[in-house]
Amino acid sequence: MPPARTCLNGACPLLAEDTSSLVQSTARESCWNRFPEKNRTNTELRAMIKAAGIGETSWELSIQVDQREGAESMKVKLRVKGDLHIGGLMLKLVEKINAPQDWSDYALWWEQRTCWLLKTHWTLDKYGIQADAELRYTPQHKPLLLQLPNMKTIKIPVSFSSVVFKTVAEICQMLSIRRSEELSLLKPPDDPSKKKKKKDKSSPQDDIWDIDLLSGGPGGTGPMYSKTMTAIYDPENGMPVTATSLWFGENPLADSQPNLPPDELAKMYQPLSLVDKAINNAGWLDSSRSLMEQDVQEEDKLLLRFKYNVFFDLNPKYDAVRITQLYEQARWAILLEEIDCTEEEMLMFASLQYHICKLTMSSEPRDHSNEPEVDEVEAALSNLEVTLEGGHRDRILEDITDVPELADYLRLFRPKRLTLRSYKEYWFVFKDTTISYYKNKEAASGEPIEQLHLRGCEVVPDVSVTEKKFGIKLLLPVADGMNEVYIRCDNETQYAKWKAACNLASKGKTMAYSSYKSEVKNIQSFLKMKSLAPPLGQAAPDLDAMEMNAECFVSPRYAKKTKTKQLTVRILEAHHNISRLSLMEAKMRFIQAWQSLPEFGIKYYIVRFKGSKKDELLGISYNRLIRIDMSSGLPVTTWRFANMKQWNVNWEIKQVTIEFDQNVTIAFCCLSCDCKVVHEFIGGYIFLSTRAKDQNEKLDEELFHKLTGGQE
Repeated sequence: MPPARTCLNGACPLLAEDTSSLVQSTARESCWNRFPEKNRTNTELRAMIKAAGIGETSWELSIQVDQREGAESMKVKLRVKGDLHIGGLMLKLVEKINAPQDWSDYALWWEQRTCWLLKTHWTLDKYGIQADAELRYTPQHKPLLLQLPNMKTIKIPVSFSSVVFKTVAEICQMLSIRRSEELSLLKPPDDPSKKKKKKDKSSPQDDIWDIDLLSGGPGGTGPMYSKTMTAIYDPENGMPVTATSLWFGENPLADSQPNLPPDELAKMYQPLSLVDKAINNAGWLDSSRSLMEQDVQEEDKLLLRFKYNVFFDLNPKYDAVRITQLYEQARWAILLEEIDCTEEEMLMFASLQYHICKLTMSSEPRDHSNEPEVDEVEAALSNLEVTLEGGHRDRILEDITDVPELADYLRLFRPKRLTLRSYKEYWFVFKDTTISYYKNKEAASGEPIEQLHLRGCEVVPDVSVTEKKFGIKLLLPVADGMNEVYIRCDNETQYAKWKAACNLASKGKTMAYSSYKSEVKNIQSFLKMKSLAPPLGQAAPDLDAMEMNAECFVSPRYAKKTKTKQLTVRILEAHHNISRLSLMEAKMRFIQAWQSLPEFGIKYYIVRFKGSKKDELLGISYNRLIRIDMSSGLPVTTWRFANMKQWNVNWEIKQVTIEFDQNVTIAFCCLSCDCKVVHEFIGGYIFLSTRAKDQNEKLDEELFHKLTGGQE
């Protein structure tokens, strides 16, 4: 046998070369000899000859190339080898397309694996890409329909390849919203009446507001946002300097939207049970994956919402858009009854909305930089400066060793099953972060009946100004959950002092803290705002003074219960208590009132606790987890994040396990959503508790993903 043929039969070095006709002819003979005569067809022989000539390690890869602006996509076939890296593949592809356009935003998307091939130094073999792979060469930034908290929908180009956490940060930077970590994207809930609503395309909430309408520059030309744009603040007044003033100036998103007519509002209103809310909350997107990886397509509609209800460092100087969008989210939550409130609270919210509408429609220019800002550190430094300069004695810093205390007769009630609610009077003493109560004042020198340690507790208002009821509900942490205690005060002044002290004590602070007095004043002004009775000697309100329909400012269900004339009178009466507020102050008061509602910030999920045979609800708030009976809607047990030691997820069985102090451990599986959604909420709130008040603070994205990501 000739030497050349022996070499070919033993190995294939010669097959990989195409340097001479002798090698090719010998390769053909070799391929012929490898197969039995009966299996040789013309097609097989051609394939073998082709493989011998080109090389057995290469194959043909088909790639779909997406075109911009609605042009049809094209399919391109490339012959590649497994050691080709992704960057080289894209270069090869662009060279073959040979079209003069900017390809810098394009990247490869793998359809079957639903993942982006962004690691350009990785080879095809490392990614596991073979000839059957379906790849798309597509832009990373695509248009998305985004419904803002004010219910206006805009079309905005966003990154479909970045993780959602980064995409939301980009969106917030475009819209001048600070603290993007508080927001996220939510898939809209399925609407059973969607077919009916499709016909009504002229409704205001369905208008598409193109992002170009928000562009800066004369005549609305030029981009509103550039990736290189960074806010530079004037150290004197805190406002952006001229170079970035357009970014912060006259932004339409800083103006609140007019209230919808009652008939339009009624179309949007759908009563929601706790189970309905749980199903809607399943739509939060995974922050550690991209939009494309979560089956979001170009021009799909998503909702931008404040997800985590801890609004850090709200500052009117820089947060005109953020505060307005927060107000809008709160307003719609009240109008659509996504959160429960009393009739008294509904009228208070209505009067604030009416006041904000009046100021927004007025032609007077608004300067957000003149809004007051309370900063405890600055106030303390100011007091210290006056003291060192020999200022007035009444402004000398309080002696921190002299901790104030409260002492008064209050009434107490501890709820028990199958017992009527009755309050009993005791002598209460509030010192440091502890409440002690005694049989009477004379017994205060001895041992108390009980001591209530408020550090880490939850303080809930139980107030009706109209009925002269001023109560405080305390949820005290214990080993297996929370104990409820109700305290009843006699009047507004007493309530404001004790409620302010309880608020501070729950955070581990005493009444010596500098914000105690301002906390008392805030509570008193809030009670005054809730008061529906007009001041003595005040004339009856003029019904013609309200140029807007009063039914626009309350939920459709409440509007049906009250006649329009009566509703107008009550809103105008409540409006007298807040008529002197500035526009920004009114929005802030609305947000604060929303935050004070008992159900504020609770997200519900359907779960099955380990060892239980029935489905239950899990409520997740910024500071606690609540186990809720699904049939009654009443809380069973509460666990606070402050007492949590660790949590983990078993991704195989989709079970979340949480360990608390005093050897308390709970475990549950999520039924209404993926357990990653609940895991991200818990980790997200832990992450937000680590933030510091720093204007130029850079977010620790790696820590966020450590706390919220999963090993699926």
